[in-house]
Amino acid sequence: MVPDALRDTLGERLNVAIESVAAVGGGCIANACRVETDAAPFFLKYGDEQVARTFPGEAAGLEALGVADSPLAVPSVLDMAPPSDGRPGFLVMEWIHAGREGRRFWKRFGEGLAALHRHTADAYGFEQDNFIGRLPQYNEWTDEWPAFFREQRLAPQVEMARERNRWRSAWNRPLEALYRRLSEMLPATPEPSVLHGDLWKGNYMVTAVGDPALIDPATYYGHREADLAMTELFGGYDDRFYEAYRATWGLEPGYDTRRDVYNLYHLINHLNLFGGGYAGRVERILSRFG
Repeated sequence: MVPDALRDTLGERLNVAIESVAAVGGGCIANACRVETDAAPFFLKYGDEQVARTFPGEAAGLEALGVADSPLAVPSVLDMAPPSDGRPGFLVMEWIHAGREGRRFWKRFGEGLAALHRHTADAYGFEQDNFIGRLPQYNEWTDEWPAFFREQRLAPQVEMARERNRWRSAWNRPLEALYRRLSEMLPATPEPSVLHGDLWKGNYMVTAVGDPALIDPATYYGHREADLAMTELFGGYDDRFYEAYRATWGLEPGYDTRRDVYNLYHLINHLNLFGGGYAGRVERILSRFG
């Protein structure tokens, strides 16, 4: 299953004897495997150049989340390389042993995310561009949050939608109206918190001891409410999560409105990735704010 050249490279670079490799589910972009070795099991992602270009951003994001003062588990990055000489590119991480949610899981998750968000930077953005799914996510450092959200989040996704003929001309006027209102609707300079960036239900795990772990980030520094908004986009988390987060770090009035603005970014991204099934939700938000 794993190309011989990749298997040999991993053994040499990690200084281990590889005993077995088994495919695992959950990913939709890269090949994903559990690698058993004489030292420890590892999690391996690999793929061609189009796939491997996402790995540096993912690795940098995991490292940024990992150094934040938070009880949330984050897998360590062990090795990474681009494709070379017929070998696919790869990303190797610590293997997170999975378990079941305990009674306090959601409370710990909410408190842990609030603690993660206390880790801040001096501006909005990230050390490098990365990816949101298979599409590029731009992270140029910006001093004001509404400008960052417009120029680095909404505008690139809208342009991609136009290039894919998935953007409707009727949306242009409400979009421009929304752009004009962003400085009123969004805080100008909220604390630039480190964000997971793509915190839907598929991007957290339960560890063997029942604690939350974060995986597959699209990390950047931004308004913490953008992370919370994403948790609500596709069904939401347990109420105990939100209660614990707010008890740890309360939200300013108007979050429900800002939540929909922040989720417009993810909905246009899904429109670009998966097509017209998301057009109705994009249109409803644009109509409301435009």
